[in-house]
Amino acid sequence: MIKAILTGHSKGLGLGIARALLKRGHAVLGISRSQNTELQQQYNEDLQQISLDLTQPSALEQLESSTQLRKFIASATQLLLINNAGLVSPIGPLNAQANGDISRSVQLNITVPLALSALLAREVQGNQQLRILHVSSGAAQSAYPGWSVYCATKAALDMHARAVQEDQLPNVAICSLAPGVIDTAMQTQIRETDESLFPNKQRFIQLKNSNSLSSPESSGERLVQYLLSPNFGRLAVDDLRAY
Repeated sequence: MIKAILTGHSKGLGLGIARALLKRGHAVLGISRSQNTELQQQYNEDLQQISLDLTQPSALEQLESSTQLRKFIASATQLLLINNAGLVSPIGPLNAQANGDISRSVQLNITVPLALSALLAREVQGNQQLRILHVSSGAAQSAYPGWSVYCATKAALDMHARAVQEDQLPNVAICSLAPGVIDTAMQTQIRETDESLFPNKQRFIQLKNSNSLSSPESSGERLVQYLLSPNFGRLAVDDLRAY
């Protein structure tokens, strides 16, 4: 039985991923600040939701002690972890970044994915297989003015996947995957940012105006196809736009 644990499942790309998994009959445990009532009504038996603000350090302690999480894991033959939740803020040069914003981004973009990955790697037993997918970004490979925290946190996911692959754990496969530019609330936030904080703003406005953004639904479908493919984990770092 394939089961998936998905952070940030209630909207955007996370919702697209959740729908793609659920329509295939795979049970999903979604972890997000808010729940998705419509999705729950549609997939009542296959969807479980945990309301949790993952930007808070106490969130990881709650997950580690969660009986709901352990029960969900127990019956899976193959377990999928999709570390999707993330923040693009703070946007701006170094001297415009607030410490609180930096801490929240590092917590959500790095600490939570790394800690959840380690937690599940400790929990899988016997013949259980674990596939870990970090939702990365092209910003992990290219530096952008105003995005130093976002670029650094996504680069950390790429390096984590490379190093975990070197561990050669027999029951763990991992990939840090850039999904492309998707029409989500994060993109809206980028387009609404003052140009003095993010000089590349016009590029993202042009992407929207030229209909060059992928939909969360189609991106979620393609990401799940990639995650379930026989070759998953062959590359520690990959880009969905290459397929």
